Amino acid sequence: MARTPLYTRRPILAGVLRQLPLTAVLLVVAAGLVTVAAGNWRRGLVVVGLALVGAGVLRMLLPVRRLGFLAVRSTTTDVVLTTGTGLVLALVALAIPPG
Repeated sequence: MARTPLYTRRPILAGVLRQLPLTAVLLVVAAGLVTVAAGNWRRGLVVVGLALVGAGVLRMLLPVRRLGFLAVRSTTTDVVLTTGTGLVLALVALAIPPG
């Protein structure tokens, strides 16, 4: 006998589970911003950049039904924009000489 899908049995739980990839990315971004606020801006921006790279990797690997709001545009556009922005942010933060 087939079991009814989770989104019909427990729609709130299904909605929360669908947003887990975005939640993970936002938690890493928050950790990076806390690091920036604590005074270590270079390390914090590298963490934020790596969070964006991670978002791009998640977008590339997970199916759309598991991504939630992490899927905004086409897969190619999302992956290129988030990964590219994350790499540029991390590399610029590392390239600025310490002062």
